[in-house]
Amino acid sequence: MTPPPAATDFLAAHGFAAAAIEALPGDAGFRRYFRLHRGPRPALLLAAPPDREDLGPFLRMAGILREGGLSVPAILAADPAHGLALIEDFGERLYAGVLTEANAEALYDAATDALATLQALPPPADLPPWDKAAMAGAAAATFLDWWWPASFGAPASPALRDEFMAALASLLAPLAMAPACLVHRDYFAGNLFWLAEREGVKKVGVIDFQDAARGHPAYDLVSLVEDARRDLPAGIAEREIRRFLGARPDLDPGAFRAACVALAAVRHLRVAGLWVRLALRDGKPGYLVHGPRTWARLAAALARPEAAPLAAFFARHVPPERRGSPALAAA
Repeated sequence: MTPPPAATDFLAAHGFAAAAIEALPGDAGFRRYFRLHRGPRPALLLAAPPDREDLGPFLRMAGILREGGLSVPAILAADPAHGLALIEDFGERLYAGVLTEANAEALYDAATDALATLQALPPPADLPPWDKAAMAGAAAATFLDWWWPASFGAPASPALRDEFMAALASLLAPLAMAPACLVHRDYFAGNLFWLAEREGVKKVGVIDFQDAARGHPAYDLVSLVEDARRDLPAGIAEREIRRFLGARPDLDPGAFRAACVALAAVRHLRVAGLWVRLALRDGKPGYLVHGPRTWARLAAALARPEAAPLAAFFARHVPPERRGSPALAAA
């Protein structure tokens, strides 16, 4: 994988003409990162196809979060028209790579504290809502549009789609009672760095915040402690919920915990379909390895009374033997 042609002039204009370029592993999105060696300072080249992703939200949110006291990559230079940016390199200390049984409590405590700091920032008024309608639509776009036909061999009928949306509307209705805050929307170990030499919440480096929105305060915490890509040590989820509620005395603990269950159900539902879409549409079947964990987390949420509307939909339409990634997706 090589940078796009426009990167040559961009790098030269900012002193990196002689830098050696190392492609870093890609993720589920369209953007790509390249580590620049032997340049004037450690840096990454971020390249996003302009026809697939607008760098504007990333650059804007980087400024907002940095001003709010969080560690986000410094923007060294940017050319949004060509989808290019030079950003600070946080190195190899991604949470996903440094987490151990011994340090998990310290790292997750720090991530929870950084999340509380993020949510204390006033969300820009023009950020999109990540509300029940947006979450239901996103879930339908992966689960019904990709998982369903791959599993059942035919598209979901309009009547079934209506029933699905009604179930999610009922599931998520109580969330409207909580005040909306700034949400990252993908706050998990794969998007956090451990910067041990920094102080306080700055020890947590935060990336991939370009999809930030206004939403429920439980959403990002659920993303963190119900990570679909890795198992967490026993007790971490409960520990971080308690810690977060301690930092947010304005929240009703019972309502917050109920919201955690509902949001876990809809997030795991969406992600279960996302793995299938990545395999079939984007040629990335490797993500299917996370299917069993995602479905196990979804099953745990559906077993709770707070998720009864979605559990009833599953009882009517998705028999237990179908609850997993379809074999077709792995073909």
